[in-house]
Amino acid sequence: MLENNLIEEFVEKKSIQALASLVETEDENTAVKNSIQLADVFGLGSAFKKIVENKDDEESKLIGSFSNNLALLIQKTWVEQSDEEMKAQVLYVLEEVRKQFGKGKYKAAYSNFISIVNDVVYLMFGNQTKTEDFAEYALRIDPEFGMFWWYFKSLPQEADWSEGKTRTALLLAMHFLANY
Repeated sequence: MLENNLIEEFVEKKSIQALASLVETEDENTAVKNSIQLADVFGLGSAFKKIVENKDDEESKLIGSFSNNLALLIQKTWVEQSDEEMKAQVLYVLEEVRKQFGKGKYKAAYSNFISIVNDVVYLMFGNQTKTEDFAEYALRIDPEFGMFWWYFKSLPQEADWSEGKTRTALLLAMHFLANY
């Protein structure tokens, strides 16, 4: 996890507070408001606002774009022979998560989504992702990805949130990954 003083070099304090509020709030409207502010940090503000505030074709397009882009990234990532089985498993679970998202079952997909993103980042960066300083490393080599990693690692591994709040938090992560 990043120290606040390091992330403050890249993200305004109000955005750090928005993330804390997003994770802690039980109010879905507050979660949406905070997620839009965080989307601005990722340079996705107005496009994300249309998706998160309206359940329409834009959400379906995002799910498809996210799934396709992540699958392509997984397929194109060079890994050691020992990690080939992991790639295949991640692709399989990604397809299952896509199906759940398509049915609006974000809570049901949450833990698999968290696992997939962790696995994909591991496939990209290797054992370095398991070190304490990976978040700082990611922020320094690619601030955009580092800010996403800060967001992602701030989400709990397991969440007992409402369907709407879970949708909001995952749509923001998907939107970043679909556009990275």
